[in-house]
Amino acid sequence: MKNFDQIIWQEKLTFVDFYASWCGPCKQMEPIVEQFKDRMHHRTDVYRIDIEDPEMLPIVRRYNIVSIPTLMFFRRGEVLWRESGCVGYNHLVTILEELEQYELAEMRY
Repeated sequence: MKNFDQIIWQEKLTFVDFYASWCGPCKQMEPIVEQFKDRMHHRTDVYRIDIEDPEMLPIVRRYNIVSIPTLMFFRRGEVLWRESGCVGYNHLVTILEELEQYELAEMRY
């Protein structure tokens, strides 16, 4: 994913799941992230980044990914939300809605 910076600098919210193939909690999150991607594709872009991919090491270091899965929302290059560990689909939707509401409120002022 050589264009990571372009992806996170979008106007649209971008969700990133940092994972590893050997990680049990990451495997638990995979179907949740896929469901979120399928249902929220018009509201946010969703990416999964394997922390063991050598090309991604600079990104992993930049964001200090030490626990996986680490889930993050970005907009315009800014980290808007970050959490490590397993979370449910409804939790992700709630976070997305909160971020959207915050952005709407900011645009009004």
